Amino acid sequence: MATSLFRIIKYGFQNFFRNGWLSTTTIAIMVLTLFVVHSLVIFSFMTTTALDALKDKIDVSVYFRVGAPEDEVLRVKASVEKLSEVKSVEYVSREEALATFRARHATDDTIGRALDELDNNPLGASLNIKANDPREYAAIAAYLNNDTLSNVIDKVNYAQNEVVIQRLIKIADTAEKSGIVVAVVLVLIAFLVSFNTIRLAIYSNREEIGIMRLVGASNSFIRGPYIVEGIIYGLVGAIISLGMAAPAIGFVSPYVSVFIPEVDVSKYFATNFLSLFGIQALVGIGLGIISSTFAVRKYLNK
Repeated sequence: MATSLFRIIKYGFQNFFRNGWLSTTTIAIMVLTLFVVHSLVIFSFMTTTALDALKDKIDVSVYFRVGAPEDEVLRVKASVEKLSEVKSVEYVSREEALATFRARHATDDTIGRALDELDNNPLGASLNIKANDPREYAAIAAYLNNDTLSNVIDKVNYAQNEVVIQRLIKIADTAEKSGIVVAVVLVLIAFLVSFNTIRLAIYSNREEIGIMRLVGASNSFIRGPYIVEGIIYGLVGAIISLGMAAPAIGFVSPYVSVFIPEVDVSKYFATNFLSLFGIQALVGIGLGIISSTFAVRKYLNK
């Protein structure tokens, strides 16, 4: 068994180096295929990060009545934090609200003088609530608008943000569905191109396959070298594809950061280099094995 395995690997490498032009063409197709796969992974990271950043900018604010006791406000905060839909709750005291308001209107002398003439702080405390999912803001708003809290809560601004939230949900759903469809179509095209290219390489050796069958070689022994050849195509293609992606990402990353500051493609590439190579290698080797297996079957069934 060990001898047969050694011979299969040996013949696989021999086929790879003997069919120079065909091997080069097959690897070129494999590189383009894997570059598409790599681009899909990077694009998925970019869209996910951008959407997460956009989601993080949206929240629901709860404004309490000026005379609401602080312990009542904190009680509401504690109850909201227990909701499964809630990601985080930020408490803004009356003093913090006034300080923020002053800072925002620091250049407006009229507002500054008006505040100085007031004996009491005119602003109430508030809560800034972020949900785990934008779809859950409606449930959070419904909880806060119930009659039992109306004595301390003055306003919940969900109605003002509802259009933006619904639009964000629609964008996220469309991006996710479109990404899946594009990925499936491109991977299918890549598989068909790779399959036909490898089949062409095997076609050039059809007479050799016939001779091996005549001398009694088993199907697995005949098929083995071509599977090894397919693995080599996939592995070499993954290495070259990743090598091409590195400078391309370095060039594109600054421009992407200008439009989406939260997305650092270069950092993502460097941090996940081994994972990206693993994905490339698995897809490339998988394509090589599957394509070789299907392509050589035709000659084994004669």
